[in-house]
Amino acid sequence: MTTAATPAPAGRPVVGLDLGGTKIAAALLAADGTVLARHSRPTPAREGAAAVLDALAAAAAAVDPDRAAALLGIAAAGVIDPRSGMVTSSTDSLSGWAGTRLGAGLAGRTGYAVACDNDVRATAGPELAGLNASTGGHGSLLFAAIGTGVGGALAADGRMLHGSAGIAGHLGHVPSPEAAGLPCTCGSTGHLEVIASGPGIAAHYERLTGAPVDRLETVAARAAQGDSHAVAAITTGAAAAGHVLGGLANALGPDRVVVGGGVPRIGTLYEDALRAAFAAELMGPLRGLVPRPPLLGHDAAVLGAAALTTTLPLHHPGALR
Repeated sequence: MTTAATPAPAGRPVVGLDLGGTKIAAALLAADGTVLARHSRPTPAREGAAAVLDALAAAAAAVDPDRAAALLGIAAAGVIDPRSGMVTSSTDSLSGWAGTRLGAGLAGRTGYAVACDNDVRATAGPELAGLNASTGGHGSLLFAAIGTGVGGALAADGRMLHGSAGIAGHLGHVPSPEAAGLPCTCGSTGHLEVIASGPGIAAHYERLTGAPVDRLETVAARAAQGDSHAVAAITTGAAAAGHVLGGLANALGPDRVVVGGGVPRIGTLYEDALRAAFAAELMGPLRGLVPRPPLLGHDAAVLGAAALTTTLPLHHPGALR
């Protein structure tokens, strides 16, 4: 059973879960957002959807052993439809994840009413809330998360966009000229993710040099030492992201553009190339708009997950019976 979201019972905390391909983070949050308890555990990513749901339930139990909460919000990897509570699409980072009844399955395992959404949209939620507070509830936001993959979130006139099957905001699967002909994790070719993500930049360095490289940080270290191929790989990925975000900014007209994730943290070489490419795309009324880092730190995902319980449909225990 699914119902409209309702405020958490007066004074009761909420469980927030953040599901990634390698780690599950859990927190018990008071009504004012104070973190009362934390827990993390590895994601059983190769063991199937049931094992992942079991691990999520165990993480929730670890932060709320006394059953103080009644509601749970989860920010999950994959394409999530918050209305149906389904994982409508997923890459192979979580085996068998597509088609999972996330809302109902987690509600049945935990006994909480559950709200669910894509992890990047959930993380962007507190950013939108802050923006709405300064715009009278009419904020528009373009949020990108660039790390192992490229995800995103879009909000217009104060409302987060979900789109058909929950797919809105998947910025990594926008065509990118820099990625022309390269196979994407979604099964298509030429998408932004394969040139702008951390693995995408590392793979581009390998194509330029013919030599394998273990991870993005190695490429960044070589760029700092003057390796021209490393510089080219990083600036190509950054520029690809900047061009796409600039074009999307022209289409959406955002008040704020946020770029987060692990890749932008590699340094100013990346940041400067992204900002230059972004600025080159902007139409006149948007000139002066600059991509910014996220306002919140490592708690953004669990805080955003908990906040889902106030804005999205709730999936209740018993729906799978």
